[in-house]
Amino acid sequence: MTQPRYPLRIAVAPISWGVCEVPGWGHVLDARTVLTEMVALGITATELGPPGYLPRNPAELRALLDDFDIASVGGFLALPLHRDPEQAIENARENAALFAATGAEVIVLAAATGLAGYDTRPALSGGEWRTLVETAAAIRDVAVEFGLRTALHPHVGTYVEREAEVDRFLADSDLDLCLDTGHLLIGGTDPVRLAQRCPDRIGHIHLKDVRTPLADQVRSGAMEYSDAVRRGIYVPLGAGDIDIEALVRSVYAAGYQGWYVIEQDTALRPDDSADLPSRDAARSLNHLAGIGAALGPARSSWARI
Repeated sequence: MTQPRYPLRIAVAPISWGVCEVPGWGHVLDARTVLTEMVALGITATELGPPGYLPRNPAELRALLDDFDIASVGGFLALPLHRDPEQAIENARENAALFAATGAEVIVLAAATGLAGYDTRPALSGGEWRTLVETAAAIRDVAVEFGLRTALHPHVGTYVEREAEVDRFLADSDLDLCLDTGHLLIGGTDPVRLAQRCPDRIGHIHLKDVRTPLADQVRSGAMEYSDAVRRGIYVPLGAGDIDIEALVRSVYAAGYQGWYVIEQDTALRPDDSADLPSRDAARSLNHLAGIGAALGPARSSWARI
């Protein structure tokens, strides 16, 4: 396959095809269907999706990805960092070994509550916050053993969600962030301003576009996050209210050379058109590629390097 050249390293994630770790989230397409649709879009790099979606045996996982000529970027790992650090670290170690075996680069870590889903968030004590920060650092050290980086993902329904929590984590930890444009905006953080304010703390990027009225309802508590996803809070890049071009230009100018992952949470119904996720992903890809093409000569590719 001929690999297009752009200044940006563009990848995707299975959640854009409705593949989510939350029980009952929606209809889940099988892995070969999703990988086939990625390839049809010209994509040659992906995050791995929730643990257990793709094979857990390293040889089987490598063989599957090789069948489709798709590289592994890394994966999302939501762990309750505020309690039972030993278990969280062991879980991270197991996943780090698997990620490394596929040639991945990054663990995308979220501070999960320990509850199923992202619609309920119990209070967190000061001691639990300190444990969260310490556990994240320990997982970062484990990842380094496997040649991986760790980026903390501010995420709706986790303990690093709101703007004050993002700022607190940046102050209390030296981990980089996964700049997820959608989750940050829903939590009340302007992703473009964050990128401009802390360019040296951006370790990974998830690109989503968002309908602000629905984001406002989630932030206020008037609507649950899962309901907002089903109502279409996420739209293809360029069709929502986030200035994706300004964000990309900002991090690019600051020297960011990591992945730009098109990762828009989707929940499918069994009767949804089979090509619906791919149509949206194609629109996002074209929008992002257009931004990249205007940046100048390629520093890297949207595929594996």
